[in-house]
Amino acid sequence: MRKLTDQELDEISEVAADAAEKFIFSKISKKEVLGLDINVELDHHDGLDVDVVVEILLDDLSSADESIADEAASHAIKAIDKFVEDL
Repeated sequence: MRKLTDQELDEISEVAADAAEKFIFSKISKKEVLGLDINVELDHHDGLDVDVVVEILLDDLSSADESIADEAASHAIKAIDKFVEDL
């Protein structure tokens, strides 16, 4: 894999965060989310290693559970894979 520029790394982070957020809000209402933190860590020394952590605080009345955070992280990684393929 070629060396990625700082701009490309920033774009990858944005793609991941946007994908995770869009996934969550496609499943539940914004009113159900009290707090949302999406952390994307990239290491590109020997290839591209990606770690996406989604932490979500849901309203007590929400029908969703915190497993939606893991699903959103997986969705974000798939979005990164597609983005990198298109580079």
